[in-house]
Amino acid sequence: MTATSVRGIDHIGVTVPDLETATLFLARAFGAEVRYDTLRRQDGPNGGPDVERRLGVPAGTQQLAIRMLALPGGGPGIELFEFQGPRREPPALPCDFGWQHVALYADDLDAAVRDCVAAGASLLAEAQPLPGPEAGEHNRFAYLRTPWGSTLQLLTYPDPQPWRHTAPGATTTGTWPTDPARPPALS
Repeated sequence: MTATSVRGIDHIGVTVPDLETATLFLARAFGAEVRYDTLRRQDGPNGGPDVERRLGVPAGTQQLAIRMLALPGGGPGIELFEFQGPRREPPALPCDFGWQHVALYADDLDAAVRDCVAAGASLLAEAQPLPGPEAGEHNRFAYLRTPWGSTLQLLTYPDPQPWRHTAPGATTTGTWPTDPARPPALS
């Protein structure tokens, strides 16, 4: 694999205890929309040795439903999985090994936090300034817990960030990377 063979993140997979409840939360909190159902509940469950081998899950695990969602403004999809089986661990915490949170950019952090809490998330602490190389007068973040227990970070960085002045390929603007007004990367 060469450095040019990977373009970016296509989607993020999230296992949830109830697909419909998670879909409703993501729709209410972020305006997410259903793209498609890869496995509709009425067509499942999907299990057996092939699924167990492909996903590396314990024997007896079955996929009940799989759904792909899209956030407004593009970016990676969010693929929801609902399983049943012999093993159900709680969601990873930031101190656990592995990928442990999803971070979403918000133009209005306070509104995004309010929407998430109204949709059923728990705010872990009030929004804080982004530290060190990400700092800027209005650059802030907050962590929340989703209704199913996963860690979610919301952040905004409308002001230039110090790291952008020294990192190879970075731009000096503080706007979201997909903003059409964002200047091209520095060479």
